[in-house]
Amino acid sequence: MNKPENDTALTPSDASGKLIELRGVSKSFDGEPVLKNFNLYIRDKEFVTLLGPSGCGKTTTLRLIGGFETPDEGSIIFEGKDITDVPPHARQVNTVFQRYALFPHLNVYDNIAFGLRLKKLPKTEIDERVHKMLDMVMLKGFERRKVSSLSGGQQQRVAIARSLINEPRVLLLDEPLGALDLKLRKDMQKELKSIQQAIGITFIYVTHDQEEALSMSDIIVVMSDGEIQQIGTPTDIYNEPKNAFVADFIGESNILDGTMLADCKVKFAGHTFTCVDSGFAPNESVDVVVRPEDVDVVEPGKGMLTGTVTSVTFKGVHYEIIVDIKGFKWMIQSTDYVSEGATIGVYIEPEAIHIMKKSKYSGMFGDYSSYSDELEELSNAEEEEEE
Repeated sequence: MNKPENDTALTPSDASGKLIELRGVSKSFDGEPVLKNFNLYIRDKEFVTLLGPSGCGKTTTLRLIGGFETPDEGSIIFEGKDITDVPPHARQVNTVFQRYALFPHLNVYDNIAFGLRLKKLPKTEIDERVHKMLDMVMLKGFERRKVSSLSGGQQQRVAIARSLINEPRVLLLDEPLGALDLKLRKDMQKELKSIQQAIGITFIYVTHDQEEALSMSDIIVVMSDGEIQQIGTPTDIYNEPKNAFVADFIGESNILDGTMLADCKVKFAGHTFTCVDSGFAPNESVDVVVRPEDVDVVEPGKGMLTGTVTSVTFKGVHYEIIVDIKGFKWMIQSTDYVSEGATIGVYIEPEAIHIMKKSKYSGMFGDYSSYSDELEELSNAEEEEEE
């Protein structure tokens, strides 16, 4: 998986199995840049997720790979061949859209068989492949059902089967689970990953749902403002964010201004902490990330820092606690209840402190003074009419 130009270069062994490349791609709509000198490659048989907020360029990236858009600059490479001007039907790529795009006048069987009939394949081969797909997506026995009578999850399975039956090298999935309810969405996440592993082709998945990306992906490409912010495994992205945007977008984070006094010594919130990071200049200004679940609540006299609890919300498996520490609102996730207005101490292990270079996103995230579940839910519910 290629990285942004300002990131660490990959070794030749990292580039093995390269399938798709976007080289120096730029794309604008109505004079507004959506992608800016975008460089990315994707290996064969990976489950890759393009993750980011509305308008970051992830759907445009998907449409460029699928051939539905043409870059203003740069090229799209597939197995070493330039396919920039190759139309969608001539690429070894199929797409599953959020709205499924099924044929309402055809039943389940005929929807899935549609592409094979266009190729004029023998009826026996079509029948064999359709039933194989029905088994894979767990719709055996639904052959003669009208698609309008199916649930959202069943319609999504039909759309996936119809895309896979043509045996593409790559399946593009554009927010395919966005219209499903929470429980069904989680079930389909597991099914999609199982299908990808079973058939062994590349899946490129677009979402703004961080949990979805973390649970399904081999590789996550975090995007913002038409640029790649970080590429890595779900574990790497969560545990070692590259900048404040990634730290804030992937899960919850307390992000504070700090000063790296020396290797493994950082000062923030008026206290000097031992950490595990090194390689920074003496007294370099940095961003410090501490995940809410990594903060221990202790008695005030036993903590490194002391603060006042301003709100407590029960979340089922833990309490979400907002604590004012010297004017900065920390979020803490703890299974121990504390009351609003209480004075508490906090203790942070060295491994829980992550140091990041300053970036254009520094100072924009991490203080929960205006934190609101309602606003967060409204933001997540926005329909993406990006790109």
